[in-house]
Amino acid sequence: MSQTEPSAPLYAAREPVFPRRVSGSFRTLKWWLMGLMLCIYYVTPWIRWDRGPTLPDQAVLLDLANRRFFFFMIEIWPHEFYFVAGLLIMAGLGLFLFTSALGRVWCGYACPQTVWTDLYILVERWIDGDRNARLRLWNQKWSLRKAWLRAVKWTLWLLIGLATGGAWVFYYTDAPTLAVNLVHGTAPFAAYLWIGILTATTFVFGGFMREQICIYACPWPRIQAAMMDEDTITIGYRDWRGEPRGKHRKAEGAEALGDCIDCMACANVCPMGIDIRDGQQMECITCGLCIDACDEMMDKVGKPRGLVAYMALKDEAAERAGGHPTHIWKHMFRPRTLMYFTLWAGIGVALVVALFLRPPFDFKVSPVRNPQYVMLADGSIRNTYEVRLRNKQPREMTLEISLTDHEDAHDFGGSHGAVQLTLEGRDANVVTVAPDETLTQRVYVTAPRGSDLADERRSDVRFWLRDVDGTKRVSADSVFNGKDH
Repeated sequence: MSQTEPSAPLYAAREPVFPRRVSGSFRTLKWWLMGLMLCIYYVTPWIRWDRGPTLPDQAVLLDLANRRFFFFMIEIWPHEFYFVAGLLIMAGLGLFLFTSALGRVWCGYACPQTVWTDLYILVERWIDGDRNARLRLWNQKWSLRKAWLRAVKWTLWLLIGLATGGAWVFYYTDAPTLAVNLVHGTAPFAAYLWIGILTATTFVFGGFMREQICIYACPWPRIQAAMMDEDTITIGYRDWRGEPRGKHRKAEGAEALGDCIDCMACANVCPMGIDIRDGQQMECITCGLCIDACDEMMDKVGKPRGLVAYMALKDEAAERAGGHPTHIWKHMFRPRTLMYFTLWAGIGVALVVALFLRPPFDFKVSPVRNPQYVMLADGSIRNTYEVRLRNKQPREMTLEISLTDHEDAHDFGGSHGAVQLTLEGRDANVVTVAPDETLTQRVYVTAPRGSDLADERRSDVRFWLRDVDGTKRVSADSVFNGKDH
């Protein structure tokens, strides 16, 4: 038998990326955005908001136990999930809008994976040193010093992961109370479980996997191509100005070289480990650090900035011919981006209008089907309903229930002495509902013998709920089952 050569491995081993420290306008912008977003994430659960004595005072709270969502002065109930759906649609359209206009700007500046990876790299640089020092340490054999540096770095990473996981669960219950219970060991097991899971994922994703999450786990790099066109502003390398590249500027033939001195600064600062001079790549997150690095080197060698910069593919032909690029605003405000913005803004306006026009209370009427009706001794027909009343206000409300026909032409509330509406266990058609609570009330509607409701097999009726102390009222349609013929 002849021996065959071993086949090449299907997957290449990961080459660790150690981005070099760089300073510049885009790096400064990333620092500010990272600090702002981390501050919002960690601090928000601790902000208090007074809603009265009967409601939680946490400004942002996902109260799953009571199926409510609090956001400062706004409260969302389960049946109002369309607000959440609308926000998710706005988030998707916003991502389409920014990607169409500025490429993967979300990935480069605001994605949680990018933010926490930046934070972990900052800790790594503080412990291990800059790029060259980290490379040397990576290639060294294990020693006491290397073990000590790894232990310190991984401990800090774990603490960041723990703070991240802890902050997440604080959004689902009262943060100060849960914090005390966590320390005393009396918190629910689910809280410890989720903190453990989120600590581990933050530690692994931000500390070890980093760019692999963006390249292999995240679907957006593969979707973004559908959102981008030749007018999209993204990072590119002006090869017509930089090529042919070369380092030896005083050697023979140096006058034929382009502006690129092949210093590798743009590649060494890239958190994705790519070289922007190779052209547009799926891995690029358009973070702008290569622009800062290249501009810094151009300043040192006395060349104009902009060899690596944000640009639109549409301008390449004009620039190659020595012309000037189109103004950035003309690229950003074009039919595609305007369409995305119109849809995004339209949904936002609709949500705001719906939020301020929603009634302070609502109710649901459900006929009791078994039996469909009861014939009383005097021949009248009685239907029974389960009415679910929801008070969405932070104050107690007194609500009156009445009944009309489906066209609202006749009042069946009892004032005409015909159809009678009575509430089980109550002397009047009025109920009091506690603040931010739901009350289930059984309601009886009785139609006298010979009336239209009693004689018709099925009639449409409309229940009304009115605030006795105000002017608001809402309705719910149902049916009245008369006697069979």
